[in-house]
Amino acid sequence: MGRLTRRAFALAALSAFTTTGASASVPSGPTAGGQGLAPARMRGVWLATVANRDWPSRPGLTAAEQRSELLGRLDLAVRDRLNTVIFQVRPTADALWPSPYEPWSQVLTGTQGKAPGWDPLGTAVTEAHARGLQLHAWFNPYRVATHDDPAGLVASHPARRHPDWVVPYGGKLYYNPGLPEVRAFVQDAMLDAVRKYPVDAVHFDDYFYPYPVAGQTFDDDAAYDAHGGAFPNRAAWRRDNVDLLVRETAARIKAVRPATQFGISPFGVWRNASTDPRGSDTQALQSYDAIHADTRKWVREGWIDYVVPQLYWNIGLKAADYAALVPWWAEVARGSRTKLYLGEALYKAGDPAQPAAWQDPAELSRHLTLAAGHPEVGGHVFFAAKDLHTDRIGAMARVVADHYAQPATPSR
Repeated sequence: MGRLTRRAFALAALSAFTTTGASASVPSGPTAGGQGLAPARMRGVWLATVANRDWPSRPGLTAAEQRSELLGRLDLAVRDRLNTVIFQVRPTADALWPSPYEPWSQVLTGTQGKAPGWDPLGTAVTEAHARGLQLHAWFNPYRVATHDDPAGLVASHPARRHPDWVVPYGGKLYYNPGLPEVRAFVQDAMLDAVRKYPVDAVHFDDYFYPYPVAGQTFDDDAAYDAHGGAFPNRAAWRRDNVDLLVRETAARIKAVRPATQFGISPFGVWRNASTDPRGSDTQALQSYDAIHADTRKWVREGWIDYVVPQLYWNIGLKAADYAALVPWWAEVARGSRTKLYLGEALYKAGDPAQPAAWQDPAELSRHLTLAAGHPEVGGHVFFAAKDLHTDRIGAMARVVADHYAQPATPSR
């Protein structure tokens, strides 16, 4: 994510392979500050900090200005009768809390490693709970920087102390998921926040191995030579590396704070049915193959507490029809212990660069209506917080009027 929307985030990856975009589900249920209790129905919003996407509005604000803006984002969630804020606290191998493992994020002060004079994550947890909101701490495990110059990182950065951990790719820097020491380190860094704060959940987004960039190779040859011998090919080894991250993180969260959930918001297509009969009726990028994320397995095996596939596409889109993906994900979740919520592309509503469906203020509301016909769908999460405020064509106001007339119900 950067200036970067979550799917320039979704869009960039998708356009490269067969674009798409949207998702939905109905929710309700604040927690009375009750850490670890799942909302009766999820009504969530992502609050992205990478490249100052949603907050802070720019680097270098005073601590008081940053705090005021953050509380304003929480208040908007309450206004729209939501019950969960998914707050990005480790956007690029850095931290929005005082961490002994990684530097302060530059999104706060403009200078990586410079203390902002307050504790954003600690404040967010306290203030969210005071408003009846859950606070899910959102971490990106492997992205180190949205540029590819190690010298651009603060001198004390772990990626500079361990240059062998880092792979430049597509103009960015990534930690190598194939190194056991990297997996252990990123877990240690993330679990520090779980130990310190009563976060309601740990949340990963869709970035595991990086999305493919035409003409470039992710150079993990040395790691594969050292650790990949038991696997039939590199793709299977990479998938196992990501599986290990998910399983190990889940176990460590429960050991540290048993009531804290673990959720992931993957790319919305696992595999296309033309590739795998278990796949969806889509013609889009496949996360299983492109970024080595076996998202279907994580749900079916019950490794995660909830999944929020990013269904950032409109109803009727041929390459990835929202109306085809909702029942597919409902079937995946059926009978598993993993709760299913749907990720919604609020950021697309009213964007003139988007197709005609996204110029209709009722498109997102129709998503929730459609999803309500699938009992496995337990709610929706909207991307993203800044768009709650701008709400260019009133799409979120329409969702609230049509589906959130009542306050979110208390957690079970």
